[in-house]
Amino acid sequence: MIISASRRTDLPAFYSSWFINRIRAGFCTVPNPFNPHQVAHISLKPEDVEVIVFWTRNPRPLFPYLDELDKGGYGYYFQYTLTGYPRELETHTPSLEAAVQTFRQLVERVGSRRVIWRYDPIVLGQLTPPDFHRRRFKEIAQALRGCTHRSVISLLDVYPKLKKRLEKAQRMDLGLLPIDETQPLIGELISDLVEVADQNQMELVSCAEELDLSPYDVRPGKCIDDGLIFDLFGIQVSHEKDPGQRKACGCVVSKDIGMYGSCLFGCQYCYAVSSFRRARINYEHHDPESTSLVI
Repeated sequence: MIISASRRTDLPAFYSSWFINRIRAGFCTVPNPFNPHQVAHISLKPEDVEVIVFWTRNPRPLFPYLDELDKGGYGYYFQYTLTGYPRELETHTPSLEAAVQTFRQLVERVGSRRVIWRYDPIVLGQLTPPDFHRRRFKEIAQALRGCTHRSVISLLDVYPKLKKRLEKAQRMDLGLLPIDETQPLIGELISDLVEVADQNQMELVSCAEELDLSPYDVRPGKCIDDGLIFDLFGIQVSHEKDPGQRKACGCVVSKDIGMYGSCLFGCQYCYAVSSFRRARINYEHHDPESTSLVI
């Protein structure tokens, strides 16, 4: 079994104490996001967990527990999001300088092959036009040269529950644009990002991207990647596509132990938080000793 920790929230940044408590207990419980009365019991025992995939913008709070994970025999790797967007888009994320420093320190601890850089999603708008992404991607890629071998990109998908927030953002002159309005800009931008990635010894792959980016030498990636898991740990996991993910998602089957509506970074484009106020309330009611992330 592969544990996703987590697509639904930044578990390393905000809930590391809860996570290590559940590792020590050997299990956690996860209510169904669509039916909270339906609760899954998920084993976290070393013999039942093949790999843990962490998704984060700030893994630093997890650093004190990495030795314990290693001694327990857990294999793991990180999907590390680092975009450096303006505060109007990413209200409470670590500064670019701090995020780069943490990324490099994580790589020193676990190695460059186990930390994947996500420049994701690409938000095109008034504050972040194509030239912004060219400059920012190059700046980060150069700072991370030698620290990772893969970068993941995707283009912003406007989910229904993001619509009102994006409309509000447009009234605030952030100028976030749906993908159909930015399509003419995409090809040239993606080609430029591929060139920068190549210059910095990184492969550029896409994440759950419905647009075909193969003409720009960007292949569809898998964030929970059976091939990478075998390369890193010599483990043959299921090759079955996760049926619970989007059609364009290539990830193999995993169990996610996070909960929606619990991340505090305040990214305006986030699909996992519908209310920042509710996320704060959930965090304040969070109990690190509970079997579930949020009661």
